[in-house]
Amino acid sequence: MKFKTRKFRFWAADHGRQVGSILVALLFLVGTWVWGFWRFYVPPDYLAVVIAKIGEPLRPGQILAEPGQKGIQEFVLGEGRYFRNPIFYDWEILPVTLIPPGKVAIITSKIGSDLPSGEFLANRGQKGIWRNVLGSGKYRLNPYGYNVELIDALSIPIGYVGVVTGLSGKQAVAGEFAGPGEKGVREDVLHPGLYYVNPKALQVDVLEIGVNQVSLVGKKGGEVITKDRISSQNAAIGGLQDKVLAEQHRMRSLYFAQRDAQVAPPTPPPKVQVSPELESDSFSSSSRGEERAAAPMAKMVRKSLRSDTSVEAILSLDQMVEFPSRDGFEISLDMTVEFELLPEHIAWVYRGYGDLPAVVDKIIMPQILSVSRLKGSAYHAKDFIVGEGREKFQKDLTEALAHVLIGKHILVHNALIRQVNAPLQILDPIQQSSIAVEQNLTNAEKQNTARKQADLNTELSLIDQAGERVAQETERMKAEIKADQEKQVAQTKAESLRRVSEIEKETALLRAERTRKLGEAKAQVVTLVEGAKAAGLGVRMAAFQDPAAYTLWTFANSLSDDLSVRVLHAGQGTLWTDIEKSSLGDLAGARTLTH
Repeated sequence: MKFKTRKFRFWAADHGRQVGSILVALLFLVGTWVWGFWRFYVPPDYLAVVIAKIGEPLRPGQILAEPGQKGIQEFVLGEGRYFRNPIFYDWEILPVTLIPPGKVAIITSKIGSDLPSGEFLANRGQKGIWRNVLGSGKYRLNPYGYNVELIDALSIPIGYVGVVTGLSGKQAVAGEFAGPGEKGVREDVLHPGLYYVNPKALQVDVLEIGVNQVSLVGKKGGEVITKDRISSQNAAIGGLQDKVLAEQHRMRSLYFAQRDAQVAPPTPPPKVQVSPELESDSFSSSSRGEERAAAPMAKMVRKSLRSDTSVEAILSLDQMVEFPSRDGFEISLDMTVEFELLPEHIAWVYRGYGDLPAVVDKIIMPQILSVSRLKGSAYHAKDFIVGEGREKFQKDLTEALAHVLIGKHILVHNALIRQVNAPLQILDPIQQSSIAVEQNLTNAEKQNTARKQADLNTELSLIDQAGERVAQETERMKAEIKADQEKQVAQTKAESLRRVSEIEKETALLRAERTRKLGEAKAQVVTLVEGAKAAGLGVRMAAFQDPAAYTLWTFANSLSDDLSVRVLHAGQGTLWTDIEKSSLGDLAGARTLTH
């Protein structure tokens, strides 16, 4: 029994190793299968569109599949590593939607709910063109579900504004501005800057603001001069602005083409004969007058958008300022009217009349022609030629135009009369009269000038004489000043010498007095010292009362302090026998005093 149990254990262990090996092999094969065939990698700036091979079928009209449905999946995979069973799924690696700077993307969605009746712009989650655009950046949009259209962003230059017109929604009330979500012109304008605008939702018309000019050039017609824009320092922004203004030019050219197609060309006016010698700023010239009469009435003015581009804005005018004067003469004027459109009113002007050419055609030019004829017919032909009359007419014209156009939100600053073209029969007499008057004035001025010259010569002579007198007086004053200076110097020097002598005299006296006092002091010192000595000797003599004693005291007092005195006692024998420890040298220097 024990043997069987041991045998079973060996069998189980052997089979267990075999099962483990099989499991390891299976795991290795599964891992190899998954890693080698399921794995796929989505690199940066790419996305993966997954296609399900199994699942529920799509609903009628459905393009992209939701999770659990068969077909192209709506949701895409971003960059990274993913595992999908190739038996059940397929995938496609595609680049993401890249919108560069200065561009916007208009998205057309193929998926989502249907739009309401009457709408053509969609919100997210609806089919159709999205109302909002996408700005610059990277977006993971399923290319099977969305179409992407790249267009330029809107860059409004300095000196311009954008008038916004809504293209979708309910129509605004007639005569009123459109609100958000309504069709029509909106009151708020776009100021200079960069905007991401959907042109299918909003129409933006770029118009000049500030001061512009309408110039009427006599028989040739007129021209509209608009200011040059301020170029941007950014090349990309400048390119966008060029495209905006090129589109403005294209729309204005289309406007004139449509207008010219509806209006027959006018008949050229008759020629005006002008004398050749009337070439001045106040009168029309003959050569230029004939050229103006023969030239077409349509005048095209060009405004360069940029110095490095050939795009030009063309505005055509076929009107001229021409009217009969009060005395029946035909007058035509070269005129420049400066007008201004303010940002806060330009939307109102655009809603009522349109772009700048339409404003000029429909408002400004009719008023210029009407007011000029109305005011000009009240003046005689001579008034337009003589400076004072023309200045008064110019002032009246400016005030009348400003009064009329302010009600249409257009400011008129000046109506300048540059030149007057009048018939020869009125110009010649006025010219001859003016020449005669000017000649008389010239002769009078010549006489006046001669008198002034004589007076000037007299004054110059007087000035020369006065100059000579001043020069002589100056020399005399210089000599007097020099003599006075030398006198003052001599006096100062003599006074200085005198003061020095006095100081030296006082110094000598002080020195003599010092010497005398020092001598007296020394004599007094000697007297006092010697007298004190004599008195001391007398006191000493009186103290000793004996001259011999005093003499001995004096002798003793004069001895050296180093003198040693020994007293030796003479006994039996010789003197030297009693001297101990003495030497001849000691004896030679010693003085012996015996008693």
